[in-house]
Amino acid sequence: MTVADAAGTIPAVLPVTGTVDLQTTGRRTGHQRWVEIWFVYVDGQLVVTGTPGARNWLANLRSTPEARVRFRDPLREVAVVARLVKDPAERRRLVPLIWEAQPWYAEQPFSMEDWVADAPLVVLTGTDHG
Repeated sequence: MTVADAAGTIPAVLPVTGTVDLQTTGRRTGHQRWVEIWFVYVDGQLVVTGTPGARNWLANLRSTPEARVRFRDPLREVAVVARLVKDPAERRRLVPLIWEAQPWYAEQPFSMEDWVADAPLVVLTGTDHG
């Protein structure tokens, strides 16, 4: 199946965690940028995240929340809108779920409090109605 053949929606069945390609719009250049990124599907939401710290893709989403995600199996590209998770209570609720879904994160040299305070947490919602 090609991207053009695929319905433009987030797949109904996703693994709990994996990688996707995320396309953002450069905040300074306006150019489209792709990055491979981990996602976690928790609480009925597609969340892209990473260890605490600054990320260009996150700065790009702050500037332009409209983006695209390319899933690999099945191959499908979907228009999404990003919502940066800023609310401390929501972050505290999501981080343990993310760590449970992707145990590798808990092995990194950051505490759960570091994650709540400074990890990129972005919920992606599909906008295509294909």
